[in-house]
Amino acid sequence: MLHCDTDATPGAAVKITTDILHAAQLARAASLPERAGAAPVRTAILEGVQQRNAVLDALFYDIKVVSEAEAQAISPGLAGEGAILIVPPPGAGDITLCPGPEHFIRSGGKGVTTLTVAGVGSCALGSAAFARNVAAAVGAPVAAVVSGYGLADLATEAFGGFFWFGGLSGLRGMFEAFDAASRPAPAREPGGAGGEDVLIRRSLDTQTVLALLERKDIAFDLLVGHSKGNLVISEALNALRRKDEARLRRLAASAKVVTISARVALPPAFQNVVDVMGEWDWFGRLNSRPGGPAGIVAPGAWHHTNTDLPAHLDVVAVVRQALAR
Repeated sequence: MLHCDTDATPGAAVKITTDILHAAQLARAASLPERAGAAPVRTAILEGVQQRNAVLDALFYDIKVVSEAEAQAISPGLAGEGAILIVPPPGAGDITLCPGPEHFIRSGGKGVTTLTVAGVGSCALGSAAFARNVAAAVGAPVAAVVSGYGLADLATEAFGGFFWFGGLSGLRGMFEAFDAASRPAPAREPGGAGGEDVLIRRSLDTQTVLALLERKDIAFDLLVGHSKGNLVISEALNALRRKDEARLRRLAASAKVVTISARVALPPAFQNVVDVMGEWDWFGRLNSRPGGPAGIVAPGAWHHTNTDLPAHLDVVAVVRQALAR
């Protein structure tokens, strides 16, 4: 595994980040024929945007904590939207890729008690980097659900930006039907239900989070999201509330939620919630639901968590601070 030297010069740190991004992009290019064969129209529409999002992951997340080998192993051809990563703390082992909840359980997921969802670039590289920062804070492996970027997100972005949670989260749901139709057949969710629950299940990232939260053999006591990842957690918890309110209340009684860089609407049963916002993060405030001040304000921080860049939000520090409350 490649380890980050915190005393490295800025130039060396940038090179590490660039090398890891390059490894991820090479793996992405190698998987292009397979992805195009399975869903040619979807791939043609989204490929350029998703390449841009991989660069956004490098800007917004601390990808130097992921090794080049790990970056290749979780390339988009293997770790798409809804995949689960088991991410140990730095130096404690390699990332394990799990296609779904059953594989997650077989890979040791029963012992994992922290769930994370990233969301800016929406690819596995950023998800892994964010999860490793959280793992460093809690001192134990964490589960990371890969948040996707599909036609629904592209349509939402065209209407005003990546997130705009208050006004566009419903719009994102409306476009999930088109998104689901564009996926390869095995990835589509069967029908049979109606209304909002169908839209939730067509969003593979939210569907996976919901499936993990529903399982009685997993006991998460910490949920951590960043940016759009907070919306995914919110959607999953509200869906769980409609399906099994007793299960939701038990989860709310034992779990803490930490939302970083965007405040979202959670079920009222969740009282142990810590909202984190960078002091200069106008973007996160713009995309947050109305409410009081954040529980933790990171001094001099903006929306990104890449510690190589000025004005970063230190995920390890703020998660530790949130746990101490």
